[in-house]
Amino acid sequence: MNIPTNVEQKFWYLRHHKLFSTLSNAQIDDLCIITKHKQAKKGESIYFGDDLQQRVFFLKKGIIKIVEYNEKGDEVIKDIIQKGDIFGSLALESDDKESAITMSPEAIVCSFKISDFETVLSKNPEIALKYFKFIGLRLKRIENKYTNLFFKDVKSRLINFLKDWVKAEGKKVGFDWVMDNYLTHQDIAGLICSSRQTVTQLLRDLENEGHIRYDRKEILVHSSLIEQ
Repeated sequence: MNIPTNVEQKFWYLRHHKLFSTLSNAQIDDLCIITKHKQAKKGESIYFGDDLQQRVFFLKKGIIKIVEYNEKGDEVIKDIIQKGDIFGSLALESDDKESAITMSPEAIVCSFKISDFETVLSKNPEIALKYFKFIGLRLKRIENKYTNLFFKDVKSRLINFLKDWVKAEGKKVGFDWVMDNYLTHQDIAGLICSSRQTVTQLLRDLENEGHIRYDRKEILVHSSLIEQ
């Protein structure tokens, strides 16, 4: 009997995710039964219904942003999630303030209900250890972000952001790095807690100084900026 394509996709993704690398094929099959997949186009939300309060998500394909909205209704970007990352109710508790919006042309996620994921962790201590190490790294990243806000000026925060972007997604081209540009100036401003106008001016300054080349499709970062 042929396995349905969506089941094959679930199996392939879970089989190749580092969190589940120690499980047997039979155990992966069991996980496929309790996972749910969702596909979203650019600008669409990953969450729907009560899923935000009830699920842990694994990003299979694409790039998304985690956002909140302040009292004025303005979007505040909390994080950028890339392929392989875990997001949602990471503390295995409800949180109805966040939303996840697709930034790439397409995003695909698989997810677990919190109750099912807790069962998986309780039955597999090694997975639980990997998961909580991931949470620790995520918290460290957030801590570093807020440290930068307190002790560094906007230009320094922008340069650090570009360096982190290079580290995560940069493709080496000679002595430089190139990334697909899926972030608007407003997106970057939200990530470094600045204004769009300031980010636009600083990017223009960095380009005039010869550190970057920036357009709507890609951004090239020269080694001169990385070495600062």
